[in-house]
Amino acid sequence: MPTRRAVTGRSREPRARFAEELRLLRTARGHSLRQLGDRLGWDWSLFGKMEKGETVGGPEVVQALDTHYGTPGLLLALWELAVSDKTQFKERYRRYMALESEATSLWHFAVSVLPGLLQTPGYARGVLAAGGLKEPELTQQVEARMGRRELLEGADAPPFRTILSEAVLRTPLHDLGEWRSQLEYLAEMGRRDEVTIQVLPFSAGPFGLDSTDVWFLRLTGGRTVAYTENAYRGELIEADGPVERLQRAYDAVRDLALSPAESLKFILRMLEEVRCDPST
Repeated sequence: MPTRRAVTGRSREPRARFAEELRLLRTARGHSLRQLGDRLGWDWSLFGKMEKGETVGGPEVVQALDTHYGTPGLLLALWELAVSDKTQFKERYRRYMALESEATSLWHFAVSVLPGLLQTPGYARGVLAAGGLKEPELTQQVEARMGRRELLEGADAPPFRTILSEAVLRTPLHDLGEWRSQLEYLAEMGRRDEVTIQVLPFSAGPFGLDSTDVWFLRLTGGRTVAYTENAYRGELIEADGPVERLQRAYDAVRDLALSPAESLKFILRMLEEVRCDPST
């Protein structure tokens, strides 16, 4: 086996370094991608995409590879460097945005923040500023986010469904005037034929997507891809197996959520509570 380079955060291309190590380990064993998939129980195409640098996979599959190859911690360390690479994050996000613009339908789950497609300028500014964004990039990002809303405008707008954890609606902006405007806009969008909004109440109890926002995009030809994100990173997932597992988790959450009609009533009740706040 060729001598490995040292694991270092100073590598110019952490993602490429991770992909290279995966190829070296597999070829040294003499395994094909299909054989590797059969041994570990994942779709072999996922490993092919990881070795090409198209995706880095998730921690579970990387840990399984570390165990399989007898390299405890090595691949996971390289994976952590790869997912923290901001340049690669931007590239993945740009690819996601390109796919989003071509999607024939979209569905989404929100843990704590409204999806960008349903945000008002005031809400977007508040959320982005809370994340540490400063001017002039703050205004640029708000404008870019508002530009995304055009996706839901017009006669050819794709169907869009979002399930909002109740926590999203229980986390107001500091500026209650802007928060009222956001709730009013959310109620308005919820009345559109091509937009479906559901609320997952706290009373639903534990659920399978309790820590990650996730988007699903149905593309021309019927293929579906997913994009998961949290406050620190995002991951575009295109392999069929992982996407299907996420879809099953999403379907289970949808079964627990309020109906669209009940959800609209919930949002309107939240709006009435804000209007009656004695501090306004």
